[in-house]
Amino acid sequence: MTRSDELSLAADFAPASFEDWRKLVDGVLKGAPFEKLVSKTYDGLTIEPIYRRAANAAPIAGRPAATPWQVMQRIDHPDAVAANALAVHDLENGASGIEIEFAGGPGGRGFGIADATPETMKRLFQGIFVDAGISISIHPVVGRGNAGELLADMIEQRRIDPAKVDLRFNYQALSTMAVRGRAPAPWNEMAKPFAAVVGGLMKRGFRGPFVLADGRAVHDAGGSEVQELAFALSLAVAYLRMLEDGGIELDAARAAIAFRLAADADQFLTMAKFRALRLLWGRVEAACGLMPKPVFVAAETAWRMLTQRDPYVNMLRATMATFAAGLAGADAITVLPHTLALGLPDAFARRVARNTQLVLLEESNLAKVSDPAAGAGGIESLTQALCEAAWAEFQAIEKAGGVFAALEQNLIQRKVAAVRAKREANIARRKDVLTGASAFPNLNEAQVATLDVKPIVLAPDEAKITFEPLAAMRLAAPFEHLRDRSDEALKKKGARPKVFLANLGLPSDFTARATFAKSFFETGGIEAVTSEGFEDPKAVKAAFRASGAPLVCICSSDAVYVDHAEAVAKALQAAGARHIYLAGRGGERESALRAAGVKEFIFAGGDALAALQQAHHFAETA
Repeated sequence: MTRSDELSLAADFAPASFEDWRKLVDGVLKGAPFEKLVSKTYDGLTIEPIYRRAANAAPIAGRPAATPWQVMQRIDHPDAVAANALAVHDLENGASGIEIEFAGGPGGRGFGIADATPETMKRLFQGIFVDAGISISIHPVVGRGNAGELLADMIEQRRIDPAKVDLRFNYQALSTMAVRGRAPAPWNEMAKPFAAVVGGLMKRGFRGPFVLADGRAVHDAGGSEVQELAFALSLAVAYLRMLEDGGIELDAARAAIAFRLAADADQFLTMAKFRALRLLWGRVEAACGLMPKPVFVAAETAWRMLTQRDPYVNMLRATMATFAAGLAGADAITVLPHTLALGLPDAFARRVARNTQLVLLEESNLAKVSDPAAGAGGIESLTQALCEAAWAEFQAIEKAGGVFAALEQNLIQRKVAAVRAKREANIARRKDVLTGASAFPNLNEAQVATLDVKPIVLAPDEAKITFEPLAAMRLAAPFEHLRDRSDEALKKKGARPKVFLANLGLPSDFTARATFAKSFFETGGIEAVTSEGFEDPKAVKAAFRASGAPLVCICSSDAVYVDHAEAVAKALQAAGARHIYLAGRGGERESALRAAGVKEFIFAGGDALAALQQAHHFAETA
């Protein structure tokens, strides 16, 4: 087939323009404002429903062309021998690198290698050929032994050329202190010896990077994309100054720094965030008189999006996060296993975490195209908006005296807490949905296996300086607490709290709201007892009494409510219902319905969390 004979799949269709699309949309909106389709991020950035192609856009330099990202596997078993067995298995089964977490680190998640001693390092790396083309990412913990230098000592004892080892040391004193909310000394007293450690490793021939500007602390704490970027940039600048003040030449100092961001299930925001980071760091390099070079950027799937309930959905979230970070040019990605929020993951969970990346790389070939988002109007616009807002936030941190001073003043923490509060409000109202936790629950889900290893609880270090910590959170936790409460009731009493769904009319009348009500109550662990459609208040009353539920929710259409809701509510009140709900808004009849006995209306956008907390109270005191 010659080029002139190639089939054009769009040949029979008229070319579509932005204006054509707007006409079609305006027809569907039927007079409603177009702004209904415009959304906002938690930073207040505008996201339009459609964009034109970005003119003169070029790919952002990042991971080398057609090079796969490093498939990193988290090693966090407290016992060094067990951790070694896991690391060897992971490397033999597709992982290209290992991510060594130590207890007490900002990414420990309650686990991690229990200590950092020469003997621990020997056990941990037994049988692992560190110069065999694998990547090693180690996370020394402030005040818990210098794991980085111990590993360097072990490599030298094996007579291995340090330059042949792909080893990222990831010293991250500032982000560790940010998470803990405490510091052993002022930063200006810590910086010089910190720089000396890095300089010593450089002189020994290690390539690095040595220092990690880790934005995860802000993301874990519920912060926004702009806040995470500004925090990471501020960390990097603080480390750059530290290294230069420690006598390290500026070009070598910037090469000693790597970044890490969290990747979550919001594909477009994650892609734009990773792209924006490279542009922001390039701006810092240029301001230092350096020619920008691609910096090493690692990604980790987000802790805050993990759920304990229906944890298999975490696989889908992790897949989307990996997809986004990989397309946005991340050099290395670590997938948190889907059961990590429940405990130390077993072999199956670890295998899924590895294979999530391997499938995307080997079967979907995501690494074959560099920066595929370049020129896409939506991603380019969001990338630039994040750059502008993050640079302004970075300048605010610098104005406060730098990242450590901003932490001391609780400047960063207050701003993160404000965004976290907005997130929590949207989670409570189920505007931000977590499948399996705040929507589509399964009260009969099977228990998921994890290793029988207890989380490590360490006593806090002595501190001369304290401030508010950037405490990690999980978005699903408030709903999970209610599910735990339900499980405890089932264990003690043999039954969960229950609500009777008083369905009125035909299935076509009540199915939509009955389905909504069942999901609504069961997200809080309150079992919904369904029923057939009723019209006779006496029949509803009898069915309610037979259900044994102290709570009841009337479910049907607005038309049926007009004819039957008040009489049914009175009958249910007479039957001893502890609390009567109605699925839907009260509207013009709210006063009459309340007078008849309806106490609360449940509907999309209402505060589901508060209603469910109250429902538990009513059920427990019935």
